[in-house]
Amino acid sequence: MAAADASKCLDRTESRALWTVGPGAAALRAEELAPPASDEARVITLWSAISRGTERLVFQGLADPVHRARMRAPLQQGDFPFPVKYGYCAVGRVEAGPEALNGRLVFALAPHQTRFNAPASMLTPLPEGLPPRRATLAANMETALNALWDGSAGPGDRIVVVGAGLVGLLVAYLAARLPGAEVTVIDPDTSRAGLARAFGSAFASSGEGIADADLVFHTSGSAAGLATALASCGEEARMVEMSWYGDKGVNAQLGGAFHHRRLQIVSSQVGMVSPSRRPRWSHRRRLEKALALLADHALDALITEEVAFDDLPQALPRILADGAEGIATVVRYK
Repeated sequence: MAAADASKCLDRTESRALWTVGPGAAALRAEELAPPASDEARVITLWSAISRGTERLVFQGLADPVHRARMRAPLQQGDFPFPVKYGYCAVGRVEAGPEALNGRLVFALAPHQTRFNAPASMLTPLPEGLPPRRATLAANMETALNALWDGSAGPGDRIVVVGAGLVGLLVAYLAARLPGAEVTVIDPDTSRAGLARAFGSAFASSGEGIADADLVFHTSGSAAGLATALASCGEEARMVEMSWYGDKGVNAQLGGAFHHRRLQIVSSQVGMVSPSRRPRWSHRRRLEKALALLADHALDALITEEVAFDDLPQALPRILADGAEGIATVVRYK
């Protein structure tokens, strides 16, 4: 009986997925999955994570045609602005596909969906012992790792991170593990101070009195944060801009000390491996390293909310609101 039930489960093709259908509106839509092709696997989703910065902009509506190609997620359906099935932080178990993957826990750059088919080459097995719930942070850890490469962070550096959201705290977590590095996280939300300190960083609620950093990362997504980041730079320092503003412009304070201090602004975006690593590192190798870096159970503290998949359309306006409380939200599937 158990074998028959398992076989029946593998043959099931129904799935439900979250679609953003209008500005600030989402819905669950049912769909049928075709049997996986010979180079594909079918995954039943256990957890997914909401990438607040990017998904907030998608939820609000990306109207500029430039986003249609550059910001597509690998398994996205639909086009910006709406309707679109979007997301890229999913962890599940392979229930049909190549024998080497069958039954394995995998990470995939997949939308919020109960089941999905994906090329087997897109599925990255989880390291032994990594909890699936924490593994949803892999895409954000990969972003943080790439940014440290873009910034050429090194031992002993005085490093400032402006913005204590999920990505900013992951940058601080990695930077604080460089030998002798002095890391300070700046964010007006003092509730983030405990996490920053637990990860090995100092914390400040403003940039007042903080200057002469060797390297600054900006992750706040705000003009005020950008001004703080530039003001924190020392002579000939580098500022790594990690915020993505979508269709919105932002004022950058490039007068005053910017030129005579010979500051550098570098854009960091995870879509391409950092140039310093690109000759040797593939996207696959980088993602595998990001998963390995999640081995620390202290990182569970970054996940501050769970929401059931069935409740996601109603919860998203609150989760993606400007100034929403909490850090990382994960989606729990049955």
